[in-house]
Amino acid sequence: MKQAEEEIRNLSFFDSLTGLANRRQLMELSRDSKAFGTFGVHKQAMLFVDLDDFKILNDTHGHQTGDLLLREVAKRLSTCVRKIDMVARLGGDEFVLILDDMGETVEGAAGMAKAAAEKILTEVGQPYLLNGRQCNSTCSIGVSIIEDNHQSISDVVQQAEIAMFKAKEAGRNTVFFFSPELQTALKFRATMEEAIRQGIKQDQFMLYYQPQVEHGQVIGAEALVRWKHPTRGILPPGEFISLAEETRLILPLGDLVLESACRQIAAWGDRKQISGMKLAVNVSAIQLREQDFVQTVLSVLDRTGANPENLKLEITESMLLDNVEDVISKMTSLKSHGLSFSVDDFGTGYSSLAYLKRLPLDQLKIDSAFVRDILVDEGSSAIAKAIISLGNAMGLSVIAEGVETEEQQNQLANLGCHCYQGYLFSRPLPLEEFELLLPSDNESASASFS
Repeated sequence: MKQAEEEIRNLSFFDSLTGLANRRQLMELSRDSKAFGTFGVHKQAMLFVDLDDFKILNDTHGHQTGDLLLREVAKRLSTCVRKIDMVARLGGDEFVLILDDMGETVEGAAGMAKAAAEKILTEVGQPYLLNGRQCNSTCSIGVSIIEDNHQSISDVVQQAEIAMFKAKEAGRNTVFFFSPELQTALKFRATMEEAIRQGIKQDQFMLYYQPQVEHGQVIGAEALVRWKHPTRGILPPGEFISLAEETRLILPLGDLVLESACRQIAAWGDRKQISGMKLAVNVSAIQLREQDFVQTVLSVLDRTGANPENLKLEITESMLLDNVEDVISKMTSLKSHGLSFSVDDFGTGYSSLAYLKRLPLDQLKIDSAFVRDILVDEGSSAIAKAIISLGNAMGLSVIAEGVETEEQQNQLANLGCHCYQGYLFSRPLPLEEFELLLPSDNESASASFS
């Protein structure tokens, strides 16, 4: 009987995968004054640990490998704390540590918590041998100092989680401490997330078009999403894209953008003078990782009647390094249907030339950071020249983005780049204004930028 009761208790209070305390046991601490919030005059600290890019490892190597990693992380976390401390797994790749007896001052507790968190970053960041394969993982840590005896455990967990999200935003594999200002930021984030969700449902997102110019003529455009917010007006992507990606709302938003772009391509297909113009659409890493990404794109093309040869998908250089074989397979499949690909922000990542040679690319896009400094920084000029030379050697077109002055354009032309995008020619425009730059059916050329 006692053995059965012990087994039931273990199932109720311990995580079956890692053997750590589970969420229920953690929450029970709020009812046990000896364990939480009243450790004499001494402070406590909570660390919220979340693995970075765990989903990618799970999707790439399988859930069995993911489970092995979680077990190993649990062991390492346990070695980083004292017997009086507690380690719990909340679920998924989320862990919580409660550090006891952290001194009598907030400053002292913060210093001890930071040292513990940095030790965890180091330990979790060491390589893992899982099923005979070496894997790497890092984590982001949020810290909340428990200084109020009346705080509930759930409130402290939420505070530490808020700080963890800030650690993610700060670049991951780092530590961030909770502050009251973060609470306000969290409320704003939650409000924005719901507003994005409603905005997608209510068709508040629209496309603006920034022309791409060669020899003074518009030869294409990049479709850039804008949010017609009901109270804040037209918002650029910087106001919402990051949050959309964090919450995976980028998937329905990306579908909306692709659908709108393809409908426009179909509409332009009836106009002889611009029937060959390509429209570039940005694709996020989250979209590209979806198993049905290829079918999603092809379905949209079929549904809208858009010519695949007029659709160019822009992917960032960093995306090429994420599960290379899968990326190559998806790109090759879409390429066989007539789509083209451009590498956005080229020069900012670490793409191997061996990978680039295998990718079915059509265009390299020189990042605006190099264009901006091309006249004042020899390194930027040298990188731009190298990208242009690489494009020529691989038979790829090269376009420079962020061109704002004639001097920048002239320097790029001297280096061999003759296709541009930037405010020198036009800001991103709503459809009606952009179409004024295009030739009408009885004209032979678009508006001239020469």
